[in-house]
Amino acid sequence: MPIEQGFEKISAFAWGPTMLVLLVGTGVFLTVRLRFVPLRMLGYGIRSAFTKTGEKSSGDITPFAALMTSLAATIGTGNIAGVAAAIAVGGPGAVFWMWVAAVFGIATKYGEAVLAVKYRERGEDGHMRGGPMYALEKGLRSRRLGRFLGIAFAVFTLIASFGIGNMAQAGAVAQAAGAAFGAPPLTAGILLCALCALVILGGIRSVARVASRFVPLMGGLYILCGLVVIALNIGHLGTGLASIFAAAFTGQAATGAFAGASVMAAIRCGVARGVFSNEAGLGSAPIAAAAAKTDSPARQGFVSMTGTFFDTLVVCTVTALVIACTGVWRQADAAGSAQGGAALTVAAFDAALPGAGGYIVSIGLVLFAFSSILGWSYYGERALEYLLQSNRAVTGYRVVFCAAVVLGAAVPLEIVWRFSDTANALMALPNLVCLLCLHRVIESETKAFMNTLKKEKRDKTRQTTAEKSRHR
Repeated sequence: MPIEQGFEKISAFAWGPTMLVLLVGTGVFLTVRLRFVPLRMLGYGIRSAFTKTGEKSSGDITPFAALMTSLAATIGTGNIAGVAAAIAVGGPGAVFWMWVAAVFGIATKYGEAVLAVKYRERGEDGHMRGGPMYALEKGLRSRRLGRFLGIAFAVFTLIASFGIGNMAQAGAVAQAAGAAFGAPPLTAGILLCALCALVILGGIRSVARVASRFVPLMGGLYILCGLVVIALNIGHLGTGLASIFAAAFTGQAATGAFAGASVMAAIRCGVARGVFSNEAGLGSAPIAAAAAKTDSPARQGFVSMTGTFFDTLVVCTVTALVIACTGVWRQADAAGSAQGGAALTVAAFDAALPGAGGYIVSIGLVLFAFSSILGWSYYGERALEYLLQSNRAVTGYRVVFCAAVVLGAAVPLEIVWRFSDTANALMALPNLVCLLCLHRVIESETKAFMNTLKKEKRDKTRQTTAEKSRHR
């Protein structure tokens, strides 16, 4: 179809080399400007995510709940099918470049969260609201330009929430449920819609409460299954890792239609998958970070940036290692073509657990897609509230959003996918402007917080010394 082909070309341009260079380049820039503090503080961020802090600070949900809400949106079907597709086209070397994008994406995600908390405000309903749109409007010197870019970001976020954040995920659930359990698409869509409505209609606290319990369980089960497969193929793990590092600089793709991929193909596929997986630079995750109970923008930034670590460097890596150590990426299908997407991941799990691969991947797709819908419902809700400067339409949005799940499961929506994919990429443009223009604000907040941590450490040392002296 001409329309579909047109959107496909626009999508390919939007996610082309220029966009990927901008996204990764911003991460490199922030990493260097912040003197590698985000990477050096990764351990602190992980510890803080699982520590109860800031309970009496301003905000709607705990820092952990904010992190789980953003992870609910970012951990989606791409963690299973997307990684496999990248390996099929770019070879195992794509995994290495996926890691590179994620390492620098940690600083990007940190900066986004810092600005989101710094410029957040309390809405008329008493809830915190923030994100790139508010940071642009309040932070840029030109309020008119900031408002324009904020509106652009909100429009693209609203579109993406219904597309990639809703109908595309529902379609994946319908396909997975049909393949594994023989469920009709409409039935799967109605059941998924009912489950989403039970959570989404309750607002951010309901979404965060479910995400806080559901995401760790969902991710943990998938990681456990992946580790079982890796353990059963432990003798080939070294070979699999060697192929990842070697192919990253020599280029090697799967057997069949994609044979002979170049190094550039590995870089392009790996970077695109890394960015698309963890959403660092797109500006979606800081919308959830703005709702966190915290006393410092930097403190929440350190918690939020761990989302990139968990999403790409943990979940995506498990998928990649399962495929690499089983060697299925070298095998062609019955037609002599390279396997890709979910089919390649199924083949990898089946190689170690015969007959179980389809069920593991299908259940994983259903759970990951469900979590993405929950997270993106909040992003779209906040984008609409910013556009209307009111929360009066929020309830209506939630109802329509849930109804769209049925549509996504029952109707082929290739055009919607392409259009939403483009909107997803275009979200990044105003967000990157925000990060680059306000990088000094990020640096200032980081420096102030690091000085606070040093002072707290000195005070703790003095207190410990004093206590020891009293006991002597």
